Order: sequence, then structure tokens, then C-alpha cells
Amino acid sequence: MDTLQSILSTFVVVVVVHQLWKLVKAQSQLASRLAHIPGPKGWPLIGNTFEFGKGNALDVLHNTIRLWKTYGTAYLIWLGTRPFIFLIDADEVETVLSSPIHIKKSVTYKFVEPWLGQGLLTSDGNHWRKHRKIITPTFHFKILEEFVNVFNSNGDVMINLWKNKLNGPAFDIYSYINLLTLDIISETAMGVSFNAQINSDSEYVRAVRSASDITLKRTFRPWLFPDFVFNLSSLGKEWRNHLHVMKTTTQAILQNKKLQVKAEQGKNVSHNDNNDNDIGQRKRLAFLDLLLQSPDKLSDKEILDEVDTFMFAGHDTTASCTSFALWALAKHADVQEKAYNEIHEIFGDSDRPATFRDLQEMKYLERVIKETLRMYTTVPFYARELDQELKIRNKLVPVGTTIVISTYHMHRNPEHFPDPDKFDPDRFLPEKMQGRHPYCFVPFSAGLRNCVGQKFALLEMKCTLSKVLRNFKLSTPQDKLVLSPEIVMMSDNKIMLCLELRK
Repeated sequence: MDTLQSILSTFVVVVVVHQLWKLVKAQSQLASRLAHIPGPKGWPLIGNTFEFGKGNALDVLHNTIRLWKTYGTAYLIWLGTRPFIFLIDADEVETVLSSPIHIKKSVTYKFVEPWLGQGLLTSDGNHWRKHRKIITPTFHFKILEEFVNVFNSNGDVMINLWKNKLNGPAFDIYSYINLLTLDIISETAMGVSFNAQINSDSEYVRAVRSASDITLKRTFRPWLFPDFVFNLSSLGKEWRNHLHVMKTTTQAILQNKKLQVKAEQGKNVSHNDNNDNDIGQRKRLAFLDLLLQSPDKLSDKEILDEVDTFMFAGHDTTASCTSFALWALAKHADVQEKAYNEIHEIFGDSDRPATFRDLQEMKYLERVIKETLRMYTTVPFYARELDQELKIRNKLVPVGTTIVISTYHMHRNPEHFPDPDKFDPDRFLPEKMQGRHPYCFVPFSAGLRNCVGQKFALLEMKCTLSKVLRNFKLSTPQDKLVLSPEIVMMSDNKIMLCLELRK
């Protein structure tokens, strides 16, 4: 028996050593083909993993800044045996984003597939093309025009809550904005309001935030890449608890909507009036309605994947940018005054709600939002997995390499944005933008995989920011924010504002 155990043990050791040797050999071969890309020297099997500390958001930001300053606008790091090339140069970024070939998302997006499934954010190939074609009409401008009513009504709830903060100490605004955007996306996309601003202890919001944090940690811990290892870890157990909350919530929304559609059909509700003036009203619930009514007959699983994707992508991102924009307005009194003057020219002293046309006229406020997206980039990194070779620095980069578009660093590149740490909305005046590289500012990505909801997001943020400025004068005790690039950009030291009533 002892002899058999010894033989088995030896066999296992030999197999493990052989597999490790194959990994080291494959890594060495990849490294030789990537030698033209500078970067820190990595160790066999573990690469540069430990240079990123514990893999938390602050470690990631500090180290990517350091690597940019050391190695330039294209550098290579290894996470385990996987090569990641970070791109900051706009020409090289254009090569990736403008390509109809390199649209496959990074392997790290697989980490959120149990949550988002094969939605627009994570899918690729024909599946992605089919769903993009179905979803794009959901953002017809007539539909967006109707959504302004939802922006206004939910924004009024937040304004009333903030009136309790008048002339008081500074308070953290992010949780308020996050709940506002959650109410907006749930109502506009699915016709269901969580009333999260009133019932502020939202289990769903906590689950989304925690799941995002776990995903980031896993990305920089290669030993957690294999699912079976991750599932056995404490992070994996916590992830499954959050996943249950999120999936249960959106499944309930989908089933309720299907019941509503069935009830309407039973009442023989007529939808024969197809004139343009009616499209916004009929398509008020355009996103979920369109998926349910699609001639492509999407399965419940496909619909649920898109619902989960939009519930995530449609609230956390806008909450991030809106919060940073309010802080920037509070910090820069001259910018706040210009934005308020523009809004006052539109509304005067009236308290009427904003219309779609009003929001389109807010040109300076739009520049404020764009400058916020530049300095506090909502999605600081996004990545593509190469399934075909790509030429970078006049040499081919092999299949299996992950290309990371480092938007945070690119938006602070002084080559395109002089004095990059200065908040200056006039950078986005038409005359200032002439001659600027079209791919040096890509907060919503670009090319085929650009953000389908960017117009929706801009309208929502304009409506919220203008509503706040019409009611309050903003200030902040904070000298600076400590940026923390989680799945979306956050502030590690909160975002604190003080409010005075706008006379």
C-alpha cells in the first residue's frame, strides 16, 4: 500500500511539474515575441503580480501611473502567465478601437459573466452584433425625450432630501446620486422604480458595489483566475451571495413585466397609432419592451443578461460622473457661476422642469461634464483580448495578449491636454478641439463597441446637475479627492459638499 501511495504521489508531482514547465515555456515564448514592448521584468509563472500590492484600486492606480512615467505610453506587464499591454498613445489606441476585428473583450470580463451573462458589455462576435442591432433603436431621440420626465421626477426626490442639508456640515453625496441613478435606470429601462432614494438601505446597491470590488481584486490576483479556486475562496463565497441578490432582483422585474404585457394583451390594448408624436409615449419602456417584442425571439436568458448589464452599466457609471462633476463645480466657483448663468438664461426665475430642448441648449454644462469625464474618467481602463495578431510599434503582437486601453492616463496626457491637472471646461470649445486627435478622449469608448447609452447618460447628467444648481450654491471643504479606479472611478475619501439655498 505504501508503495502504491508513493508511486501515485510521484506521478502527481511529475504531472504538476510538467504542466508548470509547459506554462513557463509558453510564457517565455510569448515574452520573446513581446520584447519590443518595454516594461518591468517579471518572474516565471507569477509575472509582475506582486508589484500591484494587494490588488486594491489605489494600488492599481499608483502603479499604473508609475509604469507610465517609467516606460512610456505603451508598456507590458504580466499577471501570472498572461501578458497585458497598456496603451496610452492615441494613435495606438485608434488602431485597436477603430478595428472591426479586435472587438473581443478581455478574459477578465469572464469574471462578471455569472452576473452579466452574454450582454452587450461581455459578449462578442455574432451574438454581440445581433444584440447591438436590436438594442440601438431603444435610444431613438424621441424615446430619450420622454425619459426627461423620469429624470425630472426622480431628481426632485433628491432635491427635497438635500433641502434637509441646507447650511449644515458637509455630507457625502455619492450615496444619494447612486440611489438616484438606480431609480432612473430601473424606471426608464424596465418601468419599475425601486424607490431606492426613499428606501435607501438598498440590498441591490450594496451587492453591486461589493461585486464590483471583488471583480477588481480578482483581476490582479492570478491565483484566483481559475473558477474552481475562486469558488473555494472567501471572496468567491461572498461573490455568490451578492450574485444571488442581483439575479433575484432582476429576474423578479422581468417576470413582473411579462405579466404586465400579458395583461395588456388580454385587454386588447391597441397600439396601432404609429405617428412620430406618439412614439415616445408608446415606447416609454422601450428597452425591456423591445426585447420582449423582438422578432428575433430572444430567450428569457438573453433578455435577463441585457437587463443585468443595463442595471449595472446604466447607474454606477452616471453616478460616478455626476458626483465628480458636482464636486468640481463646488471646488471651482468661477465654473459654477458660468454654469449657473447659462441655466438662468434658459429658465429665468421659473421653477418649471427641464425639457429635452432645454437640456440640448446647455452647451457650457456639457463642457463641464466632458472635462469631468477627462479628469475623473468614469471607466479608467477597458480591455480587448487579441484573437488575431495586432501591429504595435511596427511589430506584431501575438494572439492571447490582452490590450488595456488606459483612458485615465490618456485623458491626462499633456501632449493632448496641456496643464492636465487643471479643471478647464473650455478645453472642449469647438475651436480648442480642432486638430486634437479624435482618439485622445474616449470616455465612452469608440468604434464599433462605443457605449450605446452615451446620449442617455449625457441627458441624465445635464438634468441632474442643472436641477442641483437651480436650487443650491455648492462648496466643499476638500482640497482634493483620492481617486480609486474600481470598475468605475470612485473617490476613496468620499465626495463632500456643503449646500446653501440659491437665491
